Amino acid sequence: MNVPDHLLFASSHEWIDPTDPANAPVGISDRAQEELTDIVYLELPEVGRVLEKGEAFAVVESVKAANDIYAPVSGEVVEVNEALAESPESVNQDPYGMGWMVKIRVSNPDELSDLLNADAYREQIS
Repeated sequence: MNVPDHLLFASSHEWIDPTDPANAPVGISDRAQEELTDIVYLELPEVGRVLEKGEAFAVVESVKAANDIYAPVSGEVVEVNEALAESPESVNQDPYGMGWMVKIRVSNPDELSDLLNADAYREQIS
């Protein structure tokens, strides 16, 4: 199971790259995409939408089910991965790279400390 050390994770399997809080990519973990199986459609939010931590901001549809995706922290959507409309399978193939969903401007950096580091997330999913 791929769990990059530099990312932070929500217990609901979303990840965020905290390196640049003004432009932080968010997506779902390798574990989440594996459980969903083949992703066929994503409904992503509009740029400018303000998210509260824990709020559903996207829907991922797979051949198996539809699932909400939740904001790991509060912030404003500053970019949406438009390429996923044409290639939703990128989330399955590269969940931490080409499969990122949105980039957010983190509004409350203190919320990052509530997330799991890679080691804690590995423990949760083992």
